[in-house]
Parts: sequence; C-alpha cells; structure tokens
Amino acid sequence: MKSFFTSLLLIMCLSSMAQKTDTVLLEKLMKAKPELFGNILNHPDKNQVQILYTQINRDSKNKPSFKSFSYNLDAHHYFYPASTVKLAAVIFALEKVNRLKNTSLTAKSTMITDSAFKGQTKVTQDTSSKNGLASIEHYIKKILLTSDNDAFNRLFEFVGRAEINEKLKQNGLINSRILNRLAVGDAGETSKHTNPIKFYNGEKLVYNQDAQYDPKEYNLTLTNTIMGKGYLDSADKLVNKPFSLENKNAFAIEDQQKLMKKLIFPEAFPKNEQYNLTPDDYKLIYTYMSKLPTESDFRKYDAKEFWPTYAKMLYYGREQNVNLDSNIRIFNKYGDSYGFIIDNAYFVDFKNGIEFLLTAVVQSNEDGIYNDNKYEYETVCFPFMKNLGRTIYESELYRKKANKPNFNKFKMDYK
Repeated sequence: MKSFFTSLLLIMCLSSMAQKTDTVLLEKLMKAKPELFGNILNHPDKNQVQILYTQINRDSKNKPSFKSFSYNLDAHHYFYPASTVKLAAVIFALEKVNRLKNTSLTAKSTMITDSAFKGQTKVTQDTSSKNGLASIEHYIKKILLTSDNDAFNRLFEFVGRAEINEKLKQNGLINSRILNRLAVGDAGETSKHTNPIKFYNGEKLVYNQDAQYDPKEYNLTLTNTIMGKGYLDSADKLVNKPFSLENKNAFAIEDQQKLMKKLIFPEAFPKNEQYNLTPDDYKLIYTYMSKLPTESDFRKYDAKEFWPTYAKMLYYGREQNVNLDSNIRIFNKYGDSYGFIIDNAYFVDFKNGIEFLLTAVVQSNEDGIYNDNKYEYETVCFPFMKNLGRTIYESELYRKKANKPNFNKFKMDYK
C-alpha cells in the first residue's frame, strides 16, 4: 500500500512538472532585442507587463497540442481588463440563446431592452443594423469589429451578472469576474440590476426576461488594485490620492487565453467541457473576430475612425497606413483603458502554416494620474505590442513542426 501511494505521488509530481509553464523563453527573446524591449525589461513592474505565449503542434489527424511560455505572469496581480471581458459575454450570450432554443429565440430575433432601475436605458431600435433593429447577432458583430461598449452592456444585461460569473467559474476561469457595464459609470448597486428584455420573431413575442437582481459579491484575492498618486473625479477635479480599481471587472491573462483556447480549439477538450455553441455560432465569432472594420459593408465604418488595424494591437500596434499581410489573420479581442493595453489573440498565417496563441498586457502612466486621458499608448504600449507580436511570429517562422496544420475552418468569407 505504501508503494502504491509513493507511486501515485510521483505520478502527480511528474504531471505537475509537465504542465509547468516555461518562464525563460520569452525573456530570452526580448533580451535579444534590447532596442525594442530594453525599457520594458528594465521596468516590468512599472509597466505592469504580463505575457502568455502558447505554441501549437498538430498530430497527423490535425489534433492540436499545446506548450506555453510566460513572462511575469501573476493571476493575482491586478490590471484593468477593459474590453477583453466582452469575448466572454459574446460566448455566454450565444450559449444562453441555445439553451432557450425551445422558445424559438435565435441570435437574429429582435431584441427590445426596457428599463426598470435608475441609470438603465432603453433600446427599441438600432439604426446601425440592416433592418434598423437590435439583436444578439448584431451586438456581437459590433463588439468584435470595433469593441462597441453599448453592445457589450446589452449582452451583459441579457446573460445577467449572476450567470456570467457562474459560467466563468464553470469554465475554470477562477481568477476572473465580470461585475459592471462599461463606459456608463456602472458600479455598486446599479451593476447588480439588469434590464427587462423582450425578444420577437416578427410580431410574435418569443421570450420575455424580467429584470434581474444579483445580490452576490465576487471577491478575489488581488494585489495592485490601488494605483497611482491621483485621479480626476466625475467633475474633472484632481483628487490627490491613489486611484482605486477595487470592485471592478477582473480577467487574468491565463484565464483570457484559456477562454480563447477553448473557443478556437473545441476539439482539444472533452465534449462536456466544450462551449454550447453551434457551427453557425463558431462561424459568426471567428468571422467577426478576424474581420477588419473596413471589410464591413453594413454597418459601414469610416476608415478614419476605424482603420483596418484598429483592433489589432499585437503585430500591428494599431498603426494606421501600414501594409497588411494578406496571409495573416488575427482572431482577437483587445482592451484599452486607464493606461492599460491588453490583447488576447490567435494568429494564423495560411501561407507559412503558422499558428499560435498570444495574450499580453502592458501599461504606461508616467504622471501617475488616472482618468486624465494622458497615457503613453502611442510611445510605449502600442510599440511594445507590435514588437512582441512580430517577435513571436518571427520565432514561429523558424520553428520546425512535424505536421503542417489544416486551417480550412478558419478561412472565413469576409464579403
């Protein structure tokens, strides 16, 4: 019996070692380019850098396996996740639609949002859609194309705060929480109330959702939630004390990539752990995650406001007037707020057979003042993201693989 437990302990230890993330490679790659990463490497804590890179290898049947590499990764070191939380809302909203399919509700059903608590707003139409009406599907398109805040808020209200956080937990995203709507000052009691909603197929009411209330608190063990030396309040008055990001949304880098991995590679997970999404759901998400705003016919976006690389921080750094590589598609969800730039991405190079997952955060706020819109995005954050994405891509160009991947399922129709 003693021998059995000794063997079991050894197997557990070996398993733990096998799953341990490499912490050397990324630092080595960046140190090899001091002209690009020297300042960041010298101040990783100041710039709040965390990186998770995952290599993907395919077997002869195209089934993927993964090997991860990290830099400065800490699930308990808080950063503001901004719009990256929207991808979770997209997935969970479609799962809820599928759960309610017996009502005849679909992602295309007309969605009428009412109000029932202070601060809530109504939506009876959406002039940015072809038929002038709101729907789950149209909100998803807007979220993935240009990170529309109102679209996320409507999905947050549909899924409900309690269900969103329960689903995070069910999917093993234990260092994350989604508590608030975005860009409307949603906090405290107002964030616990979500709107009543009705769905119609034509004139027929197919689903009625009453207003919801979620009394729960979603406490996490986090450090770094108090930042800087001051902030501008709602009246743009300077308050000379640190800025608190306690009780805000949290989405750890490892959790973000875990969400993405299961979305991109459902076949790598047991059936009971996969998202409850249909083939059309996956196609919808893949298409609009990788589609450029300028490729959208309706809604038609102004290229001066939403240029091709607007949502592509990694590899392109959000630069305008760059030459796009037609062989590369980036399936991603980015976020930017309070000086933080975050991007959670899956890269595909159809010509060279390259694919990888890359999730990263970086911050720059030299004056230590929050809410003043004075952050070094252009000089620090965007260049770092661009250089990081290209450095990983270049390393993948020379990495040998036993089997060339089949990318057919990622070839979307962008017309």
